[in-house]
Amino acid sequence: MISRRDFLQVAMATSALYSASGFGNWAKLAAQQALTQDDLLKFDTFGNVTLMHITDIHAQLVPHYFREPEINLGVGGAKGNVPHITGADYRKLYGIADGSPNAYALTYNDFASLAKGYGKIGGMDRAATVINAIRAERPDALLLDGGDTWHGSYTCFQTNGQDVVNVMNALKPDAMTFHWEFTLGQDRVRELVASSPFAMLGQNIFNAEWDEPAEEFKPYEFFERGGVKIAVIGQAFPYMPIANPGWMFPDFSFGIRDQRMQEMVDEVRAEGAELVVCLSHNGFDVDKQMASRVKGIDVILTGHTHDALPEPVLVGETILIASGSHGKFITRVDLDVRDGRMMGFRTKLIPLFADVIAPNPEVAAVIEAERAPYKAQLEEVIGRTDADSLLYRRGNFNGSWDDLICDALLSEREADIAMSPGVRWGTSVLPDSEITREDLWTVTSMTYPNAYRTEMTGEFIHTIMEDVADNLFNPDPYYQQGGDMVRVGGMGYTIDVTKPMGSRITDMILLKTGEKIDPAKSYVVAGWASVNEGTEGPQIWDVVESHIKKQGTVSVKPNTSVKVLGA
Repeated sequence: MISRRDFLQVAMATSALYSASGFGNWAKLAAQQALTQDDLLKFDTFGNVTLMHITDIHAQLVPHYFREPEINLGVGGAKGNVPHITGADYRKLYGIADGSPNAYALTYNDFASLAKGYGKIGGMDRAATVINAIRAERPDALLLDGGDTWHGSYTCFQTNGQDVVNVMNALKPDAMTFHWEFTLGQDRVRELVASSPFAMLGQNIFNAEWDEPAEEFKPYEFFERGGVKIAVIGQAFPYMPIANPGWMFPDFSFGIRDQRMQEMVDEVRAEGAELVVCLSHNGFDVDKQMASRVKGIDVILTGHTHDALPEPVLVGETILIASGSHGKFITRVDLDVRDGRMMGFRTKLIPLFADVIAPNPEVAAVIEAERAPYKAQLEEVIGRTDADSLLYRRGNFNGSWDDLICDALLSEREADIAMSPGVRWGTSVLPDSEITREDLWTVTSMTYPNAYRTEMTGEFIHTIMEDVADNLFNPDPYYQQGGDMVRVGGMGYTIDVTKPMGSRITDMILLKTGEKIDPAKSYVVAGWASVNEGTEGPQIWDVVESHIKKQGTVSVKPNTSVKVLGA
């Protein structure tokens, strides 16, 4: 007799075959014919339940460029496993041809040249077209938003998130969970949650004073779809007060809370749930570990770490779905649920090629109305890139956008060393292109943007670097809070990702002199995005804009100041 796990592994193989013949087929056809909207939407409807997943939009409402990471290292049990595979290895794993649409959408190689051929990607009006097409086939399909939605753009900052809220309401999601949303401040979050027409979920959001579940956020929501009772459990980003300023949301505490998650799964099962879906913002490796510890979750829709995978990952009897970021993709998941159990599935990661998918006119009108008051500011050109400089932000150690930000901090703030946070949001700018204010704000927009200037000893700088490295390379996923390594300017170092905390970072060098950083000596350090309340300094976008305008044409040379061992 076949076990349920064996049955799901057969379903996984079927899903992989479907991906290879549907998703991967674009790679084979790309050389002979142009991609069409029908190609992107083609799907053999399966089972009786459909889920749609979009996550980590970061307020990107219009089409843009976004380069995927070159380096995404895994440690411990994650080493060498998805999502810690990039470039040619990724294409080989999924059968993606070089130069194909999928190579452009999912890997970094030849990004600038492929971008000129395939164009921009994303746009919530394009997302609406895909969502509506799926709903035409499955009118009761669920649309689930994984969070990091009300953050990351000029207009989002100016409207306190309202522009994104209005656009997302037009898409009619059924539920969402949270992370950067809380940096709008707890009062604003409460206001938006109270007025939301759909479910706002977070089983791990607690009242900080009473250590009880926060009443503003439901732990789960039930839906009846395809004759199936579905429970969607929300899992907000667990490390809020560590990764973001706790003083912005002092009434709330978070955490992974595996025990409570198990209680919620058991509770919804007792109330008749036949399909249990976790809408999560944990990050992929954290969700993979949670899936091994919490029993009874059928599907985890994972977010936070911006991973885009064309096939699910199976952990026990739980499937993990990763749908990328910045509105580049929507994942469709069709499930066969019978006799109270998930018996099979079929998935498709759909890239939103802006030149292929027709914009939905109603949502396009909403987006235009939200952006219209700021049109002049958004479109103002503040500089341009030279023929060799691609501005991007992704990768464990280097991102050229952050190299440019560090250059600006060093110059404008007259510092020895610059630090830029290892955040993963922000769009790309192609070589020999205009840099607009909108472009700059996609990599700097936040509610604690002050660019500080202070003195730090070499010992303290080393402590900061070790702390961030452990956040990224601790072999236990539950000690990883997401994001990439802090970017530094004016300083080089060596990192051994296999070492324990306190001994990963060595050979710290002050680049302008070539001397080793002295633990006892003080250095002038400029940075931004400090979680400390009352941080003083100019806003980071003003610092970088001033620098770019002085440069006129920006040239960002390859960063060779970081040496990585153990990878």
